[in-house]
Amino acid sequence: MDLVEIVYKIVKCLPKEEQYGLSDQMRRAAVSIPSNIAEGQQRYSDKDFKHFLSMARGSGAELETQILVCERLGYLLEDLISEPLRLCSEINRMLSGLMIKLSQG
Repeated sequence: MDLVEIVYKIVKCLPKEEQYGLSDQMRRAAVSIPSNIAEGQQRYSDKDFKHFLSMARGSGAELETQILVCERLGYLLEDLISEPLRLCSEINRMLSGLMIKLSQG
């Protein structure tokens, strides 16, 4: 949820022409991470939960890429992207660990 808040703040720094491009994609990807975790947790099997955790990881990778694209295009400076990139990495590690635990039964 912290990552979602940060993403909603940083997309306000993007140029107006990106309002319906990168901004929308980044917000959707960020919201998708906790949404997939929550939906998967409510499923009845570990297999289903792992599937949704995998989708959350994919959304995290998508968001990380979009943040880096913004940096390369000069839309966002490093001081704005360091925290969301750190959180993306941390979330990915936690999701991977949880997926491993679920596989072990």
